[in-house]
Amino acid sequence: MISTVTRNFKGSKAADYEDLDANYNSRNPQDIIEMQSPVPVVPDESYTVGAAVNAFGFGKFQVKLSLFTGLCWMADSMEMTILSILSPALHCDWKITQYQQALTTTVVFLGMMISSTFWGVLSDKYGRKQALTVCSVLLFYFALMSSFAPSFGWILFLRGLVGFAIGCVPQSVTLYAEFLPTKQRAKCVVLLDCFWALGACFEVLLALFVMPTLGWKWLLGLSTIPLFAFACACPWLPESARYHVASGQTEQAEATLQKIARDNGKPMLVGRLVMEDGQMSIRGRVRDLLSREYRKTSLLLWTIWIATAFCYYGVVLMTTELFENKAPCPGPGPCESECKRLSSSDYMDLLWTTLAEFPGIFATIFVIERFGRKKTIAAQFLVYTVSMAILHLSMDNRAYLTGMLFISRGIVAGIFQAAYVYTPEVYPTPLRAVGVGTCSAMARLGAMVTPYVAQVLLKTSTTWAVSIYAATAVVAAMAALCLPYETKGAEMKETMVRNQHK
Repeated sequence: MISTVTRNFKGSKAADYEDLDANYNSRNPQDIIEMQSPVPVVPDESYTVGAAVNAFGFGKFQVKLSLFTGLCWMADSMEMTILSILSPALHCDWKITQYQQALTTTVVFLGMMISSTFWGVLSDKYGRKQALTVCSVLLFYFALMSSFAPSFGWILFLRGLVGFAIGCVPQSVTLYAEFLPTKQRAKCVVLLDCFWALGACFEVLLALFVMPTLGWKWLLGLSTIPLFAFACACPWLPESARYHVASGQTEQAEATLQKIARDNGKPMLVGRLVMEDGQMSIRGRVRDLLSREYRKTSLLLWTIWIATAFCYYGVVLMTTELFENKAPCPGPGPCESECKRLSSSDYMDLLWTTLAEFPGIFATIFVIERFGRKKTIAAQFLVYTVSMAILHLSMDNRAYLTGMLFISRGIVAGIFQAAYVYTPEVYPTPLRAVGVGTCSAMARLGAMVTPYVAQVLLKTSTTWAVSIYAATAVVAAMAALCLPYETKGAEMKETMVRNQHK
């Protein structure tokens, strides 16, 4: 899954995360004075959203928001994990070809790629909460309707619409990050990815019990339960105070900040709420990503995001393909000699490889704070390359195969997280949402291609399929090392100029 959050660890104990409000960080410690009264007073009788959020700290408000956002990510993860289970089932039940199996996955990512920019623009114009509310309703509806699809054509159409709605999910992380104080933002956003891993594990367990008896239609229907829960929770989501300030709705922003203060048991700041200098100077556009200052960064990041999604979903899809057991086709047809169904032991091994995302997340936290973003991404891609090479040699041993898939998935899950850290850090505030959204769209491009390698080419030549993933990881590692900026320890830019286009 795309978020406007930055992370910079300092030392080995706490995260000194760069705040979205650069002006707050640029103040001298004396600029905010603690009076005898417990109420913090800003000398110029003004404060920003970032200053307020840092003053209120992490409390009950953020805990509730963490659960809401985590529920959204869990639901998204289940809809993505089901892709690796749905295709083999359709292959047997509807006798679809290998290319049609791959198309079942590709159409979802196509919808996500098309909608990434749309949801970003909608969120900037009408707010994060409004976009997430519309997204949750559409996502639940189309996902549920997929379980009633009467034909393969309807499955493609409805799953494509599911992908279109999923394109808005990164806005939940954007909303979440904007309410986190500086010191807690790093760990909170990284740990939020645990909800993704939890959703993937839950989907595999659900499939373990549902698929052998009820089939894939029931699995699709039951998988929408978290989506329904999130749709019901959307009215209680807060709107971004930063969005309110940027759109001139200061009173609404103050009301939101007062609620945070109340929930966290902190006094409200005294003074006038103002926005950061230059916050509304200009809004970023996609073509700004190719300005002289950001052209090299953008092109390299697009390469990294394409490769990351290509490798991540490649492992996910390849796992079920490698775990399939031969079973008779339910009827005569072209799939009779190729039909394979996942057994209970296959689902258990799939669960073990899915659990790899948890150590991958925590390993990334440990490494990225010590060695920086660029080196972490490059090193993880190289480890992924090695794991793919060993995987090719482990095809005949089920235990070794499961172990290498475990390592590969854990590593590439960490790469995804590291990319989510670096990308919003490198772009200035007016360009941040556009930059992250465009990288997310590029990731979907890689995800659209990977089914034809993991589900089609793999059955023809395992060597070629594994070699493509390994070569892609090597190219991405080189791209990471060539990135012009290391954002570890650097402050985020708040403004940009638009005079550098050729």
